Amino acid sequence: MKVILASDHGGVNIRKEIASLLEELNIQYEDMGCDCEGSVDYPDFGIPAAERVARGEFDKGILVCGTGIGMCISANKVKGIRAALVHDVFSAKMTAEHNDSNVLTMGERVIGPGLAREIAKTWLQAEFQAGRHANRIGKITEYENTTL
Repeated sequence: MKVILASDHGGVNIRKEIASLLEELNIQYEDMGCDCEGSVDYPDFGIPAAERVARGEFDKGILVCGTGIGMCISANKVKGIRAALVHDVFSAKMTAEHNDSNVLTMGERVIGPGLAREIAKTWLQAEFQAGRHANRIGKITEYENTTL
């Protein structure tokens, strides 16, 4: 498994915590940053990371900002991305198993580093259950491939 990490200024600490977790789990990853103290715009980091997942360069992405909302909205604008904003372990498991999410977003101002690690670990280790869920994901993909 290959994972891409990114954050804006509001998610630097949790992003670094997740990088540490990935090293402990021996999961290959790339950290796109940011490593800044000043304010930056979350789409400048979230969209390129999501595009790399959509192109197949990475299996999954983990994006962090202050609330996780901006990163989630940005990532979901990329065709082929199913980003989920998660702040609890149960939802992390369900979005992997039922929604086949390929991007996880979290908010550093919402949760602490310990919970963020548990969420990420649960999400990374859960597997899509397919079955009836595959039909639902198919409907989303079909819609995504139509033009309005």
